[in-house]
Amino acid sequence: MFKFRYYFLTIFFLLLSNTSVSLAKEIKISQNGINLKANLILAENKTLMDGIIVMTHGTLAHNKMEIMVTLQQLLSDRGLSSLAINLNLGVKDRKGFYDCATPHTHLHTDAILEIDSWVTWLKSKGAKDLTLLGHSRGGNQTAWYSAEHDDPVIKRVMLIAPQTWSKTYAEKDYKNRYKKSLQPVLNKAQAFIKAGKPDAWMEHTDFIYCKDTKVMAKSFVSYYKPDKRMDTPYLLNKIKKPVLVFVGTEDTVVKGLDKVVAPIADGKKIKLVVIDGADHSFRDLYAEDLVDAIEDFR
Repeated sequence: MFKFRYYFLTIFFLLLSNTSVSLAKEIKISQNGINLKANLILAENKTLMDGIIVMTHGTLAHNKMEIMVTLQQLLSDRGLSSLAINLNLGVKDRKGFYDCATPHTHLHTDAILEIDSWVTWLKSKGAKDLTLLGHSRGGNQTAWYSAEHDDPVIKRVMLIAPQTWSKTYAEKDYKNRYKKSLQPVLNKAQAFIKAGKPDAWMEHTDFIYCKDTKVMAKSFVSYYKPDKRMDTPYLLNKIKKPVLVFVGTEDTVVKGLDKVVAPIADGKKIKLVVIDGADHSFRDLYAEDLVDAIEDFR
């Protein structure tokens, strides 16, 4: 069965490589002097005015990671155009996953500003039907943006295994990952900010997925301070547009999301789709299941 799936996918993506990939184009815009880039794929015979899905990747990732590339290819095959943005994360012309040796100056909320810049750019090009889609942390950032920007051009929001958050879980996760308590490090970062030194460097600090790295105090606080908006389910009822939330039953990164979303999912304004067997990245044919539901939700 595994070999069959492997060979099927190999042939499937080779076929796709001769169609949708050839239509890909890198777009660059400027946001307050910062260069942003994204990968645009227009489906055959479609323009920006025919509708576009704006996609935001997860933590310290990039727009050419597997799930982003796969979704863009599959969406194009269904006649749906997409723009996969590459979050700047404070790095000029950033490519690939974030290098932990690079000092961290980025904020969790930077993505919200970048999504807004891309929405503004698309509107300037005549786009009138936008779908906002985010994966993992990008799902939270997409939800946060959507909750605060009820723009008429945004028609729907899709969140794939979006980030959840609680103070207890954040502390437990940090302890398990780095064998130390989060609060003393957060206290140190907050002390710098209180002293008017948000750009102060914190050397040899464990941060997100990066052990013993260099991070600005404001960056550490942005990712770790208690804030209900970091919890995607908290934001769902604040979004005025229809929302589609995806959960994979084998997701070991965002756990228990279905149980939290189910009570507020009415099947219309907020719809929950649970994909049996999918992990956090919805690999292999589970991506097809994602796109089936995305197509139906439009």
